[in-house]
Amino acid sequence: MNGPVWRLGAREALPLLSGYLPVALSFGLIAGQAGFSAFEATALSLLIYAGASQFLFVGMVAGGAPPWLTVLMTLLINARHVVYSASLAPWLSGSRRWPWLMHGLTDQVFALAHYRLPLLAEQDRMSWFTSTALIAWLGWAGGTLIGSLVGEQIIDRWPLLADALSFALPALFLVLLAPGCTSVRRGAAIVASTLAALILALADMSSIAVPLAAAIGALCFYLLPETTGERRS
Repeated sequence: MNGPVWRLGAREALPLLSGYLPVALSFGLIAGQAGFSAFEATALSLLIYAGASQFLFVGMVAGGAPPWLTVLMTLLINARHVVYSASLAPWLSGSRRWPWLMHGLTDQVFALAHYRLPLLAEQDRMSWFTSTALIAWLGWAGGTLIGSLVGEQIIDRWPLLADALSFALPALFLVLLAPGCTSVRRGAAIVASTLAALILALADMSSIAVPLAAAIGALCFYLLPETTGERRS
């Protein structure tokens, strides 16, 4: 394991925690309010490790949804990670360990890895990805544990934080979307996805809003013509 590259990955993962911790705290708090123990909430963060899916999972369990439907919807929302893995596989497939590390692949880790991995030497990529994924994973689980244990006390002391934490997850994804508006085609795809998700949610079809809106955005992206100097990703 390359020490300097390991430290580089850990250092570059630290800024991700500024977005992870508020969302993880919010999840821990909500899971506790839904009847999950601190151990159970933290186990969900360690095993499922996907913010939107975890909020959905807790909400469906608390609402009495059938277990098979809860699992199906959680997997459906996480299906995008299959595409993430396929995109990064060419940069990591030289090692037999990379399939196991895909559990540490989140939206934010993917965005960072998509930029960093091509710049690293082949023998350094696994060290960088391992440390980045571990720091992010443990930070998410740690934030969940804190939210489960002391979330209620934090909200009681600073009530305004309740509104801020409820917006933490959407804010995290907005930060990822903003840099993507680099062309008319990309901007149109983002707008189409957003409008589709909003319309479906207002039509009481929130259970399929995320995957269907993502499909509409992707379709919009590939149907619109490329502009000069734009490379199809």
